[in-house]
Amino acid sequence: MPGDGEGPREGLRERHKARRRSRIVDAVRELLRESPESAVSVERIAERAGVAPATVYNLIGPRERIWEALAAGFMEELERRLTGSEAGDPHVVVRTTVQLFVGDPVVSRRMVRAWDESGLVLDRSPLTRLAEAMAEARTRGLLRADVDVDALAAVVGAACVGALHQWVAALIDDDRFLTRALFALDVALAAAASDPYREELVAPLRSRDTG
Repeated sequence: MPGDGEGPREGLRERHKARRRSRIVDAVRELLRESPESAVSVERIAERAGVAPATVYNLIGPRERIWEALAAGFMEELERRLTGSEAGDPHVVVRTTVQLFVGDPVVSRRMVRAWDESGLVLDRSPLTRLAEAMAEARTRGLLRADVDVDALAAVVGAACVGALHQWVAALIDDDRFLTRALFALDVALAAAASDPYREELVAPLRSRDTG
């Protein structure tokens, strides 16, 4: 029957598209690392990726959508790194997110500067994962039962975005970026701590130098 082979064929086409899209995004990263402040044209991207310019338009879109594709790739890598038993720890979520930014500084800085609303880089996967980790902490009794974990994650996210912009502007280094992000998290956790865990969650604030 004609429809019998449509599923496998469609799956193969999608895999080919995904591979070409991945090559295009990788090409953008390579070009940015080589010339951080240079314009990245569709033609240069296509040449580096070994595809036609029309393929870049079809799979990514015009040049301004390149930054969206980079952010999506960032989110996918973050999801991959957060897959595992430790992903339920809010500290792991924040630390992993910061480490992903600083691990590829040239691309990260350009991506954030080019993104019209750069806070959206942190708006999807990290905040969702952070809220989930906080919900798990609430279930374990570390946080009060009445805590709104979505609101708490949003507050931490806003502080982390502020630290991110300082890092992008080279006002703080990698270590200070991480320190400030973790400090914001610890403040939020301490404020939401249940009575049995209050001292445990407040303790990190007493010894940390936030600079």
